[in-house]
Amino acid sequence: MHPFFDIRRLERLPGTRPNRWDWLLLPLVLGFLVLLAFGAKEMATPYSVGQQLPISLDPSYLPYYLLRTTLRMFIALGVSLVFSFIFAAVASKSRTAEKILVPMVDILQSIPILGFLSITVTGFIALFPGSLLGVECAAIFAIFTSQAWNMALSLYQSIRTVPSELNEAARVFRLSGWQRFWRLELPYATPALLWNMMLSMSGGWFFVVASEAITVSNQDIMLPGIGSYIASAIDQQNLHAIFYAIIAMAFGILLYDQLFFRPLLAWADKFRFEDTQSNTAQQSWVLDLLRRGRLTRALSLNLAHRGERALGWFRRGYDGTSVRARVRAVNPLRERMVDAFLTALALIAVWRLGVFVHAEVGWSEALRVLGLGGITLVRVMVLIALASVVWVPLGIMIGLRPRLSQRIQALAQLLAAFPSNLLFPLAVVAIVAFDLNPEVWLSPLMIFGTQWYILFNVVAGASTIPSELRYAADNLGLKGWLKWKRFYLPAVFPSFVTGAITASGGSWNASIVSEVVTWGKTTLTATGLGGYIAEMTQKGDFPRIALGIGVMCIFVMGLNRYFWRRLYLQAEKWSR
Repeated sequence: MHPFFDIRRLERLPGTRPNRWDWLLLPLVLGFLVLLAFGAKEMATPYSVGQQLPISLDPSYLPYYLLRTTLRMFIALGVSLVFSFIFAAVASKSRTAEKILVPMVDILQSIPILGFLSITVTGFIALFPGSLLGVECAAIFAIFTSQAWNMALSLYQSIRTVPSELNEAARVFRLSGWQRFWRLELPYATPALLWNMMLSMSGGWFFVVASEAITVSNQDIMLPGIGSYIASAIDQQNLHAIFYAIIAMAFGILLYDQLFFRPLLAWADKFRFEDTQSNTAQQSWVLDLLRRGRLTRALSLNLAHRGERALGWFRRGYDGTSVRARVRAVNPLRERMVDAFLTALALIAVWRLGVFVHAEVGWSEALRVLGLGGITLVRVMVLIALASVVWVPLGIMIGLRPRLSQRIQALAQLLAAFPSNLLFPLAVVAIVAFDLNPEVWLSPLMIFGTQWYILFNVVAGASTIPSELRYAADNLGLKGWLKWKRFYLPAVFPSFVTGAITASGGSWNASIVSEVVTWGKTTLTATGLGGYIAEMTQKGDFPRIALGIGVMCIFVMGLNRYFWRRLYLQAEKWSR
């Protein structure tokens, strides 16, 4: 057995024999391993396309469904974390890669989750023939697409805004790119990244219904999970089952908040960029238990030692006075070649789009869809503005008070995880009963699941404001609106822009299910691009589905390029 996992060898070391805290942790660890093994076994059961997977609305099945859904979401979260590391490290260090990767993420986050499923599910099933693992991988990939973009953009924004004095210290210590990432950039970005990981988990709950109820080869596949349970309850108009699903979701969110996210947030408090110790640090009973255990402390020290050794893998082989240490000037010829290449790709894409429109749908239809996109654009921008007015001040107040953030942390995750389709019955009943205009009153459903990106990012930005800056603002006598204008708002502006970009992309995605709402025999429709895509999807008109998704990508790209991108550059200047 490898020494790292050899418990008997660790026990022979001085001061590493298990104490009572280790024995208290033992049932928790064993229970986690048993549930993990059972869930993994259930994911790889034999399965063939066309086989029906029964979904029972009996509440006694909810713990099993909760386990299956939570396991999928944590696997997707791990993959999203690895993707975020690679994306942020490459995009923040290479201007050429940045020109390609950042627009690519802008496009990907605007593609509806159903678009990813329709493309990938057949391929995943082919990779694992005769096994349910293929369908599970398709569902995990769909959840990944609802988690990854927010985390990647958050880490990218944090790396771009590392304070200049820390970058100068990294140059003085001659850190390589590998060492800079693990010693400086990732620790600096960890508090904000953890808040966005929590939000990404909640985003996975928001799209879990679409990811677990999959259609392939005209066959409906309902994977066992909370999402399929909710979908079945909505189809059968079973309000009691919907209530039980909400209770199960709340229990699951509270459980992994206490066992996973709360310990991580308390541990990451040491990475706050400040010279003075905060007197309101995050607290976690699980982290306290781990720190009191002798065996767990020995394991953590062993892991930390091996991590320190890994940091020396790609160290620099020259000192700071070497010619190789000088900053290389950007080659203007290479920059022009990259710009020319990207321009050529854009022209080819425009030409192919023109051919497609002329041959498949016609120019009059394309103009109509552009008009529908404009209507949805107005809805998105108005809703983002209203959500910002509400959540930016609240996010700042929560982020500046860690004790308050700990109390509402689980509640915020539950609200962010609440699937908007559970509000469809209330929305339909209220609009019909009060004779309201669906064009206006269906719009809030678009922002309900995405407004939390703004709140969580602002909370993360406010929580990382150094204490010494707060003391300086108090000593200077800043009060009232002047303090908000000169201190609080500029301090959280980079985080707000990151959250607003993701909320904007998510709102476009959510418009597909929010502009056409059905409950029983009643269907309400709002004019817009999302309603168009939903209508064409129901009819199976693939050319018009592609046209709608293409127009949505164009709107999202244009909005990010000419509006959010300029705000982001301004935010970077303020952060420095």
